[in-house]
Amino acid sequence: MAGEFHPSTGITPPKQNPGYASYRSPYGPKYKLQPNFHGWTFKHATKLGMTLGAFGGVAGVFAIFFFAEVPKVRNDIMVKVPIIGQHFVKDIPASDNPF
Repeated sequence: MAGEFHPSTGITPPKQNPGYASYRSPYGPKYKLQPNFHGWTFKHATKLGMTLGAFGGVAGVFAIFFFAEVPKVRNDIMVKVPIIGQHFVKDIPASDNPF
């Protein structure tokens, strides 16, 4: 009864691997197991890294343009961007200065 599904709890206890290697027929396909770390192969990790990098890049660009009107961000970052920096230069005319 050990190692079987228990309907009252909905849990299947973990099974131990047998102490022997599974049979491989000499006439079957020659396959190798992919190296992995907790089920994550190098291909999966690369794909996840590329996806997270893309989302991080988009989130960074969004954050910069979202906070672009904050004076500290505008003067320290956005004005120094080569192509679009002149768009963020804010000159106040003398007629609008109350002092």
